[in-house]
Amino acid sequence: MVDRKSTTLVVPVFAMFGEHHSLHRRSPFTSRVFAALICAALSGAPAHAATQTAAVTASASKPLVLTKLQDLDLGLVTLGPGTWSNATVSLSQAGALSCANANIVCTGATRVARYNVQGSNQQTVRISAPNVTLVNQSDSTQTLTLVTDAPATLLLTNSGFPGVDFSIGGSVTLNSTTGAGTYVGTFNVTVDY
Repeated sequence: MVDRKSTTLVVPVFAMFGEHHSLHRRSPFTSRVFAALICAALSGAPAHAATQTAAVTASASKPLVLTKLQDLDLGLVTLGPGTWSNATVSLSQAGALSCANANIVCTGATRVARYNVQGSNQQTVRISAPNVTLVNQSDSTQTLTLVTDAPATLLLTNSGFPGVDFSIGGSVTLNSTTGAGTYVGTFNVTVDY
């Protein structure tokens, strides 16, 4: 409460600027900007800092080395007379030949494709062996598809040499219209960790 005998004193807002700290009156705009900067500086500062730790690990693996040891050979397949289809000749990864169709006769030595892979001990290796197009060497318009039979993975039981061997088999489906000749193709085998 103010009585009539009292006097009210209004003090303008001043700030010290300059080399001699002389008083200068601020404009309303400058005062608002100055106040906003102070509020921003005070509100932007974190009240409490927190620290959290995390474990860091790194593993080093030897590069994989893949070596072909032998090619796949399905032997000699003799086609029977007449009209027929879907006679399958297959050779498993273990080397077991299946030629159980009355329209074909399988003879000759067979063998699976064999590979050796070397890398880091106790690492699982993924194996990719897509199907192979076999081309008749007497007539390139005649082809067969070899459906591969390969392991999906293997575990390396040693580091580097001697590595681990694995085999790839496969199967082809023949028809009475399959052209005579030697069919040849190339495996694209890939290994990775």
